[in-house]
Order: sequence, then C-alpha cells, then structure tokens
Amino acid sequence: MNQRLQERDTIVSISPDVVLGRGVVIHRFVNLYGCKIGDETKIGTFVEIQKGVEVGARCKISSHSFLCEGVTLEEGVFIGHGVTFINDRYPKALGEENLLKGDDDWLCEKTIVRRGASIGSGSTIMCGVEIGTEAIVGAGSCVLSDVRSGAVVVGNPAREMVK
Repeated sequence: MNQRLQERDTIVSISPDVVLGRGVVIHRFVNLYGCKIGDETKIGTFVEIQKGVEVGARCKISSHSFLCEGVTLEEGVFIGHGVTFINDRYPKALGEENLLKGDDDWLCEKTIVRRGASIGSGSTIMCGVEIGTEAIVGAGSCVLSDVRSGAVVVGNPAREMVK
C-alpha cells in the first residue's frame, strides 16, 4: 500500500520499499516505488521513478522525467526536464494467445548513466546503453547507442559533435 505524504501543499507518493538517503529533496506530485535515492539528490515535480532504479548521491532530476526499471544513475548526474528512459526494446501489450503480457513476458534491458553526466531536456534514452562519465546529451536528443566518457552528443539519433 502506498504511503501518501502531505506537507504544506506538497503531495508525494512514496511506497514503503523506497530507500531515501540523507537530505533528499522531493517536490510535489512525485511517484517513487521500489527505488534507491542517494544522499542530497533533488527530484522535481511530476517525476516517476520505478522499482529497481538506483540514483546516486547529489543527482538532480528535473520535472516531468521518467526513470523506469533497469536505470542506474551514478553520483552527480543531471537529468533535464521531460527526459524519458526506455527499458523494453520490443514492447507489446499482448503475448501468446492474445493475453495481456505480465511481468515475466518481457526483457528489461539495463541502462547506466555514469558519474557527472548530463542529459538535456526532452531527451529519450533507449535501453541497454551506457552514457559515460561527464558526457553531455543535448536537449531533445534520442540516444540509441553508448556515449563515450566526455563526449557531447546531439540529435536524433544522437551523434557525437566534432570539436
């Protein structure tokens, strides 16, 4: 059962299986379940973080972002507004015999965002990729493959900018 917290016009939904570090700041209308949030991380309005997600210390997750099962953010990661992570390369509602798919009917592909990386607003991150240490993903980019440490990628599909 979800626990609903309300403090001075701030409403969040945090399930009992969430692990929160010290000094975590959570703004209104946030949904957290089955995840771990590191010390001093800030989570903006209208963010959802699903089960199995691990967020490192001192991260900033801006409003309207979605972190699905299988995502790991290391320390000091910045997530811009409206960033979406994907965890299923071949999503379908129905499986064998036209029955609604359940938890055992799909493959969750893991995604990792390394220390100090930044992902710009409106970006989409495909599952199964690694975004390297201190890498930057430009706003509105669609990341379909790994991003090397220190690289700056932009576009759809995201490509490394030449310096």
